Amino acid sequence: MNSHDTIIILDYGAQYSQLIARRVREANVYSRLVSWSTPAEEVLVHQPKGFILSGGPNSVYDDGAPTLPDYVIESGLPVLGICYGMQLLANRLGGRVVYSQHREYGPATLHLDQPDDPLFRGWQVAAVEPHQSQVWMSHGDKVEALPNGFVPLAHSDNSPFAAAADVARGYYAVQFHPEVVHTTQGARLLSNFVHHICGCGADWNPANFIDEQVGLIRAQVGNGRVVLGLSGGVDSAVAAALIHRAIGEQLTCIFVDHGLLRQGEATQVVETFQREQGMNLIAVNAVEEYLDILDGVTDPEQKRRLIGEKFVRIFEREANKLGQIDFLAQGTIYPDVIESAGKGKKDAHVIKTHHNVGGLPDDMDFELVEPLRELFKDEVRTVGSALGLPDSIIWRQPFPGPGLAIRCLGVITWERLERLRLADAIFVEELRRAEMLRAGTQQSFAVLLPVKSVGVMGDGRTYQEVIALRAVTTEDFMTADWARLPYELLAKVSRRIVNEVAGVNRVVLDITSKPPGTIEWE
Repeated sequence: MNSHDTIIILDYGAQYSQLIARRVREANVYSRLVSWSTPAEEVLVHQPKGFILSGGPNSVYDDGAPTLPDYVIESGLPVLGICYGMQLLANRLGGRVVYSQHREYGPATLHLDQPDDPLFRGWQVAAVEPHQSQVWMSHGDKVEALPNGFVPLAHSDNSPFAAAADVARGYYAVQFHPEVVHTTQGARLLSNFVHHICGCGADWNPANFIDEQVGLIRAQVGNGRVVLGLSGGVDSAVAAALIHRAIGEQLTCIFVDHGLLRQGEATQVVETFQREQGMNLIAVNAVEEYLDILDGVTDPEQKRRLIGEKFVRIFEREANKLGQIDFLAQGTIYPDVIESAGKGKKDAHVIKTHHNVGGLPDDMDFELVEPLRELFKDEVRTVGSALGLPDSIIWRQPFPGPGLAIRCLGVITWERLERLRLADAIFVEELRRAEMLRAGTQQSFAVLLPVKSVGVMGDGRTYQEVIALRAVTTEDFMTADWARLPYELLAKVSRRIVNEVAGVNRVVLDITSKPPGTIEWE
């Protein structure tokens, strides 16, 4: 059980549910995101100080619509309903929810009716029009009549009860989405709820997390030995540093060079972690093994499963050489757990099988150590900095566990991997020169497409492969927008790839946001 003051967020299927959890943690309060259908005993064991009900795509009047669990009301704890959560709370307590003739999607002006309410403490109102602020709406239904005991706190042009509360019982509800950046003061609202209404202390921070995890790792591992798959990415690096701090020489890191890394990374991993960080590191060249199992495979989920299974088998093989090994450590983080419907999760839809979660075989022989599985990416970076890892590791852009296998669409051959590796290196190099690798984009890479196009080079006709460039901006990797890169930069990257990468005669740009797309192509 977690020792921090905890806020439970009930997930009703909104695309921004994970953002609510992240915003609460930014207020230095621990939060857990769970399905609304999770059994009461699994939720209440965390001894929450309050509940937040997320938005969702349903109407409260839909057949089979998600409901408000009895334990939420029976607990007597503060509750904040957001969008669908507001409608659910109002409907449950005797209010009236109706279909709106004028839906609200996008920015709206919020007019505060009760600016002194604790929910709006410190809320900076507009200078020209007092008690106004911008919020983000996304709803069809709305609350037409409040339950007994509720008073209106704010309204918009289309929502007479854009915010309302039963202060005596600690029930609060907002029709807008405070978790998104488009609600300019949403983070303050959520902070007010968890601190001033729920009474949570601000005790969720990297230093506390490190101290607690060191204790938990030592308790779990005891005198056992741990192996960790070190890819050189942020997550596995921070996991390695944290576990190494806890148990020192009991940790052995195994770096599997599967031939699916970016240009120069295999050498960099060995130099950084073995020579600079002083960790026990075993480097395994498994390029031929991976090329063999991936021969002819084009389905991305099959690629993931094969890579995950081979990953574990190699670990088992190397562990046998080391003697008794009891634990397998992984850099699994919270978005991995959320996005992978995985084993035993109810009411979840598989987006893709993450290498750290769904790709592992059921018959693996190790017990897992996953110290980062409750953290978002930004929290992982903060912990890494507190552990003393260099910025070159902390701010490395994300790289999928299956590596270039899911960026090399279609069949995988060494020739196609080398083609992709070089194109990707050119793209990254030019972004770095333009100082856009960290500040201008959060994830940038090249994708080799399984199609060919006609071109003209010199005096001859070509029929060669296509490279797609993908660059996104994001705060949390749950949602993302395509990066507006300068035309001059794109032109230079395209020119260099076509001229320097054999077998490529066309470069295209991916301008899809997430959602509806994902950041990776596979």
